[in-house]
Amino acid sequence: MADETDLHVGKRLRRRRRLLGMTQQELAGQVGVRFQQIQKYECGANRITASRLFDLSRALNVSVQYFFDGMAVANPMPNAANDAEQMEGDILSQKETLELVRAYYRLGERPRKRLLELAKALEGDNTSSGAA
Repeated sequence: MADETDLHVGKRLRRRRRLLGMTQQELAGQVGVRFQQIQKYECGANRITASRLFDLSRALNVSVQYFFDGMAVANPMPNAANDAEQMEGDILSQKETLELVRAYYRLGERPRKRLLELAKALEGDNTSSGAA
């Protein structure tokens, strides 16, 4: 039976791979394993070593922490060293979010930067005007 952590990491791996429109075969080729190994990682049947997790994070363009985001912590430490702002897990599973991210990554680098600047500017407008 797969460990809860292995299942969570596998789900996050699958989510990111699909979000990027990447096949198991393509990901496997980038990290030097067979696609069957990616399948086993994604369903939690095989644990991912630290070095492989690092390789996967580079291939999927995310931090290693990404794979653990959203995990329930039994006894959270009050002053954890990595107290980065957490995003709600539900927002990442919404269809609209996936469509937006896919469209964003289909853009060239310059339009992506401009779109990001626009989004930040709009966010600033929204918070400074007191709009809900």
